[in-house]
Amino acid sequence: MVDEACRVYAVVNQKGGVGKSVSSTNLGIGLARHGKKVLIVDLDSQASQTVSLGWTQPDELPVTIATQLGKVVENKPFDPQAGILRHAEGVDLMPSSIELSGLEMRMVNAMSREFVLRSYLSEVKSGYDVVVLDCPPTLGMMTINALAAADRVIVPVQPEYLSVIGMTQLFDTVALVKKQINPGLQVEGVLITLANMRTTLARNTLEIIHQAYGGSVRIFPQTIPYSTKVKEASASGKSIFAYEPNGKAAYAYEQLVKEVERDGRQIGTNIRNAKAVEPCR
Repeated sequence: MVDEACRVYAVVNQKGGVGKSVSSTNLGIGLARHGKKVLIVDLDSQASQTVSLGWTQPDELPVTIATQLGKVVENKPFDPQAGILRHAEGVDLMPSSIELSGLEMRMVNAMSREFVLRSYLSEVKSGYDVVVLDCPPTLGMMTINALAAADRVIVPVQPEYLSVIGMTQLFDTVALVKKQINPGLQVEGVLITLANMRTTLARNTLEIIHQAYGGSVRIFPQTIPYSTKVKEASASGKSIFAYEPNGKAAYAYEQLVKEVERDGRQIGTNIRNAKAVEPCR
């Protein structure tokens, strides 16, 4: 049964390769396994999310998120259900394609350009309990649209210095969107991904993250371990729950799902107090 209020999560980090698409997949499918009606929206023109869920030729799909957002930009009517794909593990997917990169440039000059995605979701999300937005690895127009449409932000971060140094800029962007566009936006938490905690670098970087942000932004207690099985699952079009249900990565993502479910209540964050990250010594 669909809840009266659908919650929208934006999975955001302007750095690529930190596990955004994998985390979006496993969060969405994990929530579906708990009985939620879930829509995952691929907002990256590289379509990694779409490919990892089994649609390996995204540019051949007749309708994608670019198609639908293009109609919003042009103020044309559209079928809200058009293009939505059904995955075998119980989630729906609005796929992406390379066409999205051209649309993003068009959106720069569009009326109410920050609200194009919100307008689309307003026609779709009543059929869902949860929408998960898999954002591109930039802080460009599509990510701003995601933040304008979202209720909560999840920030996947690999415990390596280069993955962490951009977090202050990201939190500044979230704070600006919250102030000027979307007052209800909250940071759900920072998710440590691709973590090999046997290394000194990973342990030191995790300590830096806690020191810099732990007082103002929630850091999920369960880290997502580095695992080749996660990559294999994506290559097979499956979640880690289907590919290796008894593995460490599946356990870690299940804990994330439980945390997100538990935090259906308001989580206060004060992202403006986050400190700048100092280099590792």
